[in-house]
Amino acid sequence: MDPNRNEWVEERLAALRPDGQWHADVSRGLARLRERRQLKGNRTRRWRWVAAGAIAASIPLMAFPTTRAFAQRCVSACVGQSNWVHGLLARNVSGAVPSSVLSKPTERAMAPDFVLADASGKPVRLSELRGKVVLLNFWATWCAPCSAEIPWFIEFQKGYESAGFATIGVSLDEDGWSAVKPYIEAHKIDYRVMVGNDDLAQLYSANSLPTTFIIDRSGRIAVTHIGICGKGEYEADIKRVLDEQQ
Repeated sequence: MDPNRNEWVEERLAALRPDGQWHADVSRGLARLRERRQLKGNRTRRWRWVAAGAIAASIPLMAFPTTRAFAQRCVSACVGQSNWVHGLLARNVSGAVPSSVLSKPTERAMAPDFVLADASGKPVRLSELRGKVVLLNFWATWCAPCSAEIPWFIEFQKGYESAGFATIGVSLDEDGWSAVKPYIEAHKIDYRVMVGNDDLAQLYSANSLPTTFIIDRSGRIAVTHIGICGKGEYEADIKRVLDEQQ
């Protein structure tokens, strides 16, 4: 077991209970994971949902006594299927680390246009944001890595809006607005959020959550992040695209 991964598990478990006593209802956690798998199997397109996110989302619901070793084994097994936990641990989250996936302007594809209604019912058309650098995030309320990123996106919206930056989120929740609107209110999300569908996700090849694109002022995809990455990496990418000469 990677000692960094052990430390990550300990921090997550300590955050669940202020008294340091952690309990888990394994049956509820596994039932929720099986439910997600069943939903995935019933969809017309196979999603590669991040397994670690599903288990991390289940932990706060647990109330059955078990051991920390069990949680560590769960995280270890999940990392074998998904690199988001390892990637998050390996990066300096607060440091400005330039992304290696920033493509050259001449090699960028146009971001597919779409129009969706936001939480207030107003239409949002991606092409109408030309002239701005746009962070487009595909997410879901039950996705733990998505929840980790959202506070950063709120900060970016506030910090860079005056420089011509906009954050927009497209939720892929099966329950639609009934799940998304309460989440927006609870987390005080002040950027525009819409509810998308499989067709839009497929158009962007967003087969995992979270998937995030940084779109330049000409409407071209400059950066693609599949899975969670460090806050500093996002911010460095945003600054570099904002500073580009069009």
